[in-house]
Amino acid sequence: MKRLLALAAASLAGLGTGTALARDSLGVFGTWGAFRDPGVPRCYAIAMADKIVGRKQEFQPYFTVGYWPARNIRAAVHVRLGRRLSPGSKVIVSFPEANFALTTGQADAWPVDQTANAGILAQMRSARTMIVIARGADGRTFRDSYRLGGAASAMDAAALGCANR
Repeated sequence: MKRLLALAAASLAGLGTGTALARDSLGVFGTWGAFRDPGVPRCYAIAMADKIVGRKQEFQPYFTVGYWPARNIRAAVHVRLGRRLSPGSKVIVSFPEANFALTTGQADAWPVDQTANAGILAQMRSARTMIVIARGADGRTFRDSYRLGGAASAMDAAALGCANR
């Protein structure tokens, strides 16, 4: 729980969405947490990537599914990568049953369209793990791995936390 709270605070500060102290915990489900930031307002499910001993990281990688009721945004996927990306780099979210391409920033990625976003969410509800694959600025490929036990419950808690707001 402490790791998820620290990650929630860091993600809020990094996205410039207000004070990290304004968030409310909606629950912890396996390695996933759900939070509400009433000041924005927004809710999100979030998990940190599994730690890989000895791997160079510039950032704490995490995966979020966010809801912004005032903007009419529901279940928007966002990935914070562990390293800066090579210019023009592709990022792939890989599941045992499907792969999805993401559009990128310097160390962030999002689905290329709503169809990919919906496909990622569907896979997150049924798969046990997902891997985010990218090429770092140093030209080396890296992977961030996520366990999905609890992801569906965290996404549902985040959706309910911002319902009718």
